Amino acid sequence: MMLWSCRKSRHKRSPGPAPCWIRTLLAALLWLCVTQSGSGVVGENKNVIQKDAEFDVTYNDTVTSENQTIYAFNHTVSRNKTEGVRVSVLSQVSENPILFVVRQKQAVLSFQIPLILRGLYQRKYPYNHVARTLCQPPTRAASETQFFFVDVSTLSTQGTNYQLRVSRVESFTLQTDKKFSFTASPSQPQYFKYVFPDGVDTVIVKVNSDMIFPCSVMSIQDIQCPVYDLDNNVAFIGMYQTMTKKGAITVQRKDFPSNSFYVVVVVKTEDEACGGPLRFYPLRPDELIDAGNRSKVLDVMVSPAINSEVYVMGMLFCLGIFLSFYLLTFLMACLENKRMSKKREVFQNPADMSPAETASLLGKNGDGKTPASPYDYGSFADNGSTLSSEAITDSATSTDNNYGYMERSLESVGRTRQESLSSVEEDDYDTLDDINSDKNIVRTKKYLCVSDLARKDKRILSKKYQIYFWNIATIAVFYALPVIQLVITYQTVVNVTGNQDICYYNFLCAHPLGALSSFNNILSNVGYVMLGLLFLLIVLKRDIVHNRAVVRSDLNALECGIPKHFGLFYAMGTALMMEGLLSACYHVCPNYTNFQFDTSFMYMIAGLCMLKLYQKRHPDINASAYTAYACLAVVIFFSVLGVVFGRGNTAFWVVFSVIHILATLLLSTQLYYMGRWRLDSGILRRMVYIIYTDCIRQCSGPMYVDRMVLLVMGNIVNWSLAAYGLIERPNDFASYLLAIAICNLLLYFAFYIIMKLRSGERIQCLALVCILFTAVVWGFALYFFFQGLSTWQKTPAESREHNRDCILLSFFDDHDIWHFLSSIAMFGSFLVLLTMDDDLDTIQRDKIYVF
Repeated sequence: MMLWSCRKSRHKRSPGPAPCWIRTLLAALLWLCVTQSGSGVVGENKNVIQKDAEFDVTYNDTVTSENQTIYAFNHTVSRNKTEGVRVSVLSQVSENPILFVVRQKQAVLSFQIPLILRGLYQRKYPYNHVARTLCQPPTRAASETQFFFVDVSTLSTQGTNYQLRVSRVESFTLQTDKKFSFTASPSQPQYFKYVFPDGVDTVIVKVNSDMIFPCSVMSIQDIQCPVYDLDNNVAFIGMYQTMTKKGAITVQRKDFPSNSFYVVVVVKTEDEACGGPLRFYPLRPDELIDAGNRSKVLDVMVSPAINSEVYVMGMLFCLGIFLSFYLLTFLMACLENKRMSKKREVFQNPADMSPAETASLLGKNGDGKTPASPYDYGSFADNGSTLSSEAITDSATSTDNNYGYMERSLESVGRTRQESLSSVEEDDYDTLDDINSDKNIVRTKKYLCVSDLARKDKRILSKKYQIYFWNIATIAVFYALPVIQLVITYQTVVNVTGNQDICYYNFLCAHPLGALSSFNNILSNVGYVMLGLLFLLIVLKRDIVHNRAVVRSDLNALECGIPKHFGLFYAMGTALMMEGLLSACYHVCPNYTNFQFDTSFMYMIAGLCMLKLYQKRHPDINASAYTAYACLAVVIFFSVLGVVFGRGNTAFWVVFSVIHILATLLLSTQLYYMGRWRLDSGILRRMVYIIYTDCIRQCSGPMYVDRMVLLVMGNIVNWSLAAYGLIERPNDFASYLLAIAICNLLLYFAFYIIMKLRSGERIQCLALVCILFTAVVWGFALYFFFQGLSTWQKTPAESREHNRDCILLSFFDDHDIWHFLSSIAMFGSFLVLLTMDDDLDTIQRDKIYVF
C-alpha cells in the first residue's frame, strides 16, 4: 500500500523534506527492527532481578540465559577525598562465559568470566578470577551520592555459579614519599591516584618488586574514563614501560591539566617482553593455555623530583669544571710568554753578563768550540764513539740547560750538519751516492734517524697532513646532520607515544628539560666539545709560533727536533668535539640502533692517535688522509654489521676473525719493512724464500729487533682478541671493536715511551705531569664506565634493573661522571702526544732515532 501510494504521488510536486522512496525505505527498516526486537523478547522471556547491594559483602548467585541480575550500589563521592571502588568476580565457568557490565555515571566497564587474554602469537590464556577498579571521574560538588549498577548475564542454559564482591579501596590516593605495597596479576590489575601537592611541579614514580617475573607494565595515565588497565590496552594512552624489579617514570605537572594522574600497574600474560622464556606454542589455534599463578607483589612510591635550582647548579658545575681548564691554560701561556720575554731580553743585552755566561748563550765553550747537545745520550758521535763526559759536563753548565733550548749561530749549525754523519757507521753500508738519494737503501738501514725519514719538502707534507683536518671536518658535517635529525625523531616518537621502552635511560636519574627526557646525560657531554676546542686553540698557538720561527729562519725550527706537522692534531681536536656532539645525540635516546653514533668518532680518535705516534718518527711514510679514513670507514662498517648481525652469528664471527688476523699480518709487514714491500703475485714465493734463508738455512736473527718485538707483541694481543671474540661472541660488538683499537693504541704508546727512554731521550716535566695525571683520570673514568647503569644488549625491563640514583649534586649519575672524566682524560692524552717530544726541540734530526 505504501508502494502504491508512492507511485500514485510520484507525479505530484510535494515540497517534502525527502523523496518518497527514502521515506518508504526508512519505514520498512523501522518495521523490521520492531518485529525482530519483539520476537526476541518473546522468545527469550528473560527475567530481570534487581538487588540493592552493599559494599564488602560477597554475593554467591547463579545466572542462566533465562534470568539477568542487576546489583545496585550507591556511595558518596567527595571532592576533597577520593576512594576507589573495586569489583571482584570469581567463577569456575569453562565454556559459556558470564558477562559483567558495570554502569557508572560517566563510564561503562564490561568484562567476561573467563577473561581471555592474548599473548605472543595470539596464544590465549583464560582467567576465572577477575578484579577491576572503577574509575573515579572528578566531581564539582563538595559531596555527591552516586549510583552504579553491576549487570550479570549469560547465554548458558545451565545455571552457572559466581561470586561477586564490591569493596572500597581505602588507600586509593598515594601519598608523597610514602611506600604502598599491593598485589597484581594479569586479570587483577591495580591503579592508584596521585595529586600534585602545592609547590611540586615534577615527581618521580618508582615501582619496585623483589620478584623478577612475572613481567609487568607500569603506566601513567590522565584522570579520565575508561582507565586502560589490561595487558592488551595499557599501551593505548599515557606513558608506560615494562619492568621486572624496577621501574621509574618522571612526571611533570604541565602534562596533566587536572594536577593529578593514575599510576597503573599491569602484569603481563607472558614474560618475553622482559627477557623471559618463550612458552610452548599451542597445537590448535583455539587451544587455551593454563596461565598458572602470575601474581606479583609490588610497592609504589612517589617522590618529588629536583627543582630548577638543582638544574642551575648542575649546569654551573659542568661549565665551571671545563672553564677552569681554559683559565689554567691561559695562566700557563702567560707564564711561558713572560719567561721567553726575559730570555730574549737577556740574550739581546749580554753586556751585563760574564764572559762565561755569554759564551754559554752563544753555544760555545771558552775555547770557542761548539758543545755537544746535552740530550744526545748514547748517540753516535762523528767518529762513531759516544760523547765524552767532559763535553756533557761543559754543556750541562750552560744557563739554558734548564730550558732545553740552545741558540746556535748559522756557521756552527752548518758546520755541525756537514760534519755529522748518520747514526750508522760507514762500514755498515756501501758508500755509494745512492745512499743519500735512494729511499729503498735509506729505509733499509739498521739504524734509522728522523732525518732519514724527513726528506720530503715541508710544504708538501704540511698540505698532506692538513687534508686530515679538512676531511674530518667534512665527514663531521655530513655525519652529524642526519644523526641529529634521527634522534629528534626518536625523541618525538617517545613523547607522542609514551613508550618508555624505546630509549635505554637510567630512569632513576633522568631529568627532563623541555622535550628532552634525560637532559643531564646530554649536558655532561659538553666537556668533549669545550676541551676539544681548547686543544685546537693550543695547537693553533704552537702552529703560529712554529711558523714565525720558520719565517725568521730559526735553525732549531728548521733543523732540529721532531718535524712539526699539525694537521693530525687539528683532526684530533675536531674528532674530540664531534665525539661530544654525537655522544649527546646518542643520549637523547640511547638504544642499540644508534649506538654507533657514540662510538664512530672514538674509533677515529684511536686511529688518529696511532697515526700521530707513527708520524712523529716517520713523517715521510705515514698514511695519507684518504687511506686512513678509508680504513676507519671499514671499521665503522664492521661495527654496524656487528650490531645488526653479530649476536650469536657464527659465520659473521669467523669472517671477522679471519679479516682481523689478516689485517694484523699485513700491517705488521708494512711497519717492519717501512712500506718497502709489494703485495703482488710473487709475495708467497718471496715469503717462502725468506723463511728458507733466514730461518732454515742459517737461522739468523731479525734485522730490526725493536720493530720485531713490537710487532710480535701486537700480533699476540690481536690474535688473542680475535680468539676471544670467536669463542665468547660478545653481544656488544661495538665495544669489543673499540677495545681492540684501544689495546693497540696503548701497546704502541707503551712501546714508544720505552724506546724513547731506551734511546737516551728524556721526558720533560710538563709531559711527565700530563702522563701521570691522564693515567690517574683514565683509571677513575673506567671505574665509572663499568658501573653499567643501563645496557641495550638486554630488554628494556632488564636494563632498568641496573638503574641507580644520582650520585653527584642530585643531578648527575655514574655515566655522567664517566663523560666528565673521559673528556678530561682524552684531552690529557692529546697533550701528552703534543708535548712528549719537546725535549728534542734542540737536537739535530740526524741524532734522533726512529723506532
